[in-house]
Amino acid sequence: MARLGNTELNVFPICLGGNVFGWTADRDETFDVLDRYSAAGGNFIDTADSYSFFAPGNSGGESETLIGEWLRARGNRDDIVIATKVGRWQDRRPGLSAANIKAAAEDSLRRLGVDHIDLYYAHSDDEATPLAETLGAFDELVREGKVRYVAASNYTAPRLAEALEISRREGLARFDALQPHYNLVERGHFEGELAELCVRENLAVLPYYALAKGFLTGKYRPGGDSSESPRAEGARTYLDERGVKVLAGLDEIATLRNVPIPSVALAWLLGQRSVTAPIASARNTEQLADLLPAAQLTLTSAELERLADASR
Repeated sequence: MARLGNTELNVFPICLGGNVFGWTADRDETFDVLDRYSAAGGNFIDTADSYSFFAPGNSGGESETLIGEWLRARGNRDDIVIATKVGRWQDRRPGLSAANIKAAAEDSLRRLGVDHIDLYYAHSDDEATPLAETLGAFDELVREGKVRYVAASNYTAPRLAEALEISRREGLARFDALQPHYNLVERGHFEGELAELCVRENLAVLPYYALAKGFLTGKYRPGGDSSESPRAEGARTYLDERGVKVLAGLDEIATLRNVPIPSVALAWLLGQRSVTAPIASARNTEQLADLLPAAQLTLTSAELERLADASR
């Protein structure tokens, strides 16, 4: 387990993404994945109120609802760290106004069937709403005991720094974690100013798209056909010269270490400063089995640099 920033939360080093629950994973598959993850020592689940409004036939809230059903069925709420998000659900007015945050939190609590959310994210920055209003709404939830800690996703370094300063000045609950778009083939979103800010402020970093929409599983290769996957089109965008070099590096290390390719990609993230737990999803237990070894896999400095060189 790893301490999450300045919080009192101790989390498994692989955060299980809930975006597939109620989308590519039905109820039985969702329960199987959650059971296997928990049995392996996993305790950190990431979801959002909007998951998965983007799937045909869905309207949003499906992931939280299934996770809530599982928590009640297993009676293990106290063992699980639940993270969810507000601000990007199209059926609700998007954004981070105080009214929207308050209403969305109540709905998430109801769907999850819990009395508090462990880590509540601003799903993305809302420049139309004053940061002080957003942070004040989060602070109220913390003071009411409905949320333990708050976090940010998809914030730039200047906006995140401004939010942290407002929290300091006004005595409001501050962001304790950042969820950025970050992986071996998407480094520009995070590395640099944003990464340095997280180090200075001791913010836990929890990268999403940690496997680059499935590309870093090694499933997508030049000349291959994986058209049946909902993420195939997105993953194939990385099949350029650099992407092929990254796959070669992952293949090499995975073979030497006798571990699955996805676990090497996640271990690279875990080797970066401030990264506490990369987020990865699995629609079945076979996919999950390829992720879990990363929790015990520490890459050498030479292996980290080998992959970093390939991805530059």
